[in-house]
Amino acid sequence: MPITFEILEKDIAGRLGKLKAGDKVIRTPALLPVINPHLQPVTAAEMKAMGAEGLITNAYIFSRSREFREKALSLGLHQVLGFDGLIMTDSGSFQLSVYGDVEITNMETLEFQNAIGSDIHVPLDIPTHPDSDRHQAERDLEVTMARLREAKEHLGPDAPLAGPVQGGKFLDLRENAGREAGELGFTFCPIGAVVPLMESYRYGELVDVVMSAKKGIPISSCVHLFGAGHPAMFALAVAMGCDIFDSAAYALYAREGRYLTPSGSAKVQELHELPCPCQVCRTHTVDELMKSPERERLLALHNLQVSLAEIARIRQAIQDGVLWELVDERCRGHPQLLKGYRALLNHGKALEGSDRVSKRRFFYRGAESCERTEVRRFQALLDRLVLPSSVLISLDGREFPGFDLTLPFKPPFGPFMDELRETFPIGQSEIPDWDEVMVASGCRGILRLVETHRECRIVVSCQERWRDIVERMVPGIEVIP
Repeated sequence: MPITFEILEKDIAGRLGKLKAGDKVIRTPALLPVINPHLQPVTAAEMKAMGAEGLITNAYIFSRSREFREKALSLGLHQVLGFDGLIMTDSGSFQLSVYGDVEITNMETLEFQNAIGSDIHVPLDIPTHPDSDRHQAERDLEVTMARLREAKEHLGPDAPLAGPVQGGKFLDLRENAGREAGELGFTFCPIGAVVPLMESYRYGELVDVVMSAKKGIPISSCVHLFGAGHPAMFALAVAMGCDIFDSAAYALYAREGRYLTPSGSAKVQELHELPCPCQVCRTHTVDELMKSPERERLLALHNLQVSLAEIARIRQAIQDGVLWELVDERCRGHPQLLKGYRALLNHGKALEGSDRVSKRRFFYRGAESCERTEVRRFQALLDRLVLPSSVLISLDGREFPGFDLTLPFKPPFGPFMDELRETFPIGQSEIPDWDEVMVASGCRGILRLVETHRECRIVVSCQERWRDIVERMVPGIEVIP
């Protein structure tokens, strides 16, 4: 049966959805924890008990394993791992990126994935390191696309296939690869070879790569960000439109003695408290955890619970229409995440088409809030206002005779009709005391009104402290101090 994806709710480019592969259905956004049959600090049954609806394992490891190959072929993955939810299998591309070669072909891995009962099969795509040159990226992408076509031709249009999107750091290659994957009929599109960007905190580049791939991938397709596993970046990735994540980070961090939080990580021996409500943290002190012979396993349990809880928090944020607030909060946990947040705001025009029209609230949190989709959309719609011949925009609440209409002003949005005072976003926005950045943002709204209503006389009244900003942002505007 083909993979299907149903979108239920949206916020920014994030989606609440249902991903169906065969008879398995999971809610998205979702995290698929990586499980290695040979190393299981957290078992599949424990993952399910924590709320994991799906997981991912490596078909190449199974195919090369003396212990598990025949068991998987005879019993199937679900029985071997003791998990009745969705199981996705990677093809061996990870090993290919690490070791440069694997002893399996594209069709061999796909046939093996099918034989062991994987719910989502991945062709043997070629991951291109972000620092590779264009020639290498084009050559790798050509092989990847040939293998995607081969998979569709041999397994048929209804096979549960993923269509990885490669292209290195070259944005046009990413966009073209996403478009071609969609034209081939892939409804599940992982964006690959981005782990090096995340490992080196190059979140600004990550945003550009993902947003470029998203331009080509059909909006109805489920998007998987391969190898993303740190909870601090989930909200940013979901805001870009990523629906599925997978990672062994919960176990890898535990092996290094690192304790995950929603905003970062710390070496457990440097902690004085375990600031988490999970069972591990409520039943152990730092000293007890450090001395435990099961320290790695206990840390892995904690790390995975934190990661799954963050995914649940993001789903709720999408439902409530407050994903921007969560993105803002998480991305202030690290300077490079903040850089990624700002890079995402540069794609505001692309995000406007995906974002919902009305939300629960708008909290102003600083200069970045001025670039949010709600502000951009509000200002873009000011050209729809039908205005009389003379209009006063009042930044200070004053009214003067001789004007046909007085428009109130609320930064960072700008002027608005008084009838819209209780509607979104004006009525549902909370802002602190005015500052220069938010007033300048609101002046973009005034400029928009002036440029689209040239037949009107538009005058601004404001306190002296804002006059320079108004005159700088709206050249030639008449100001009443």
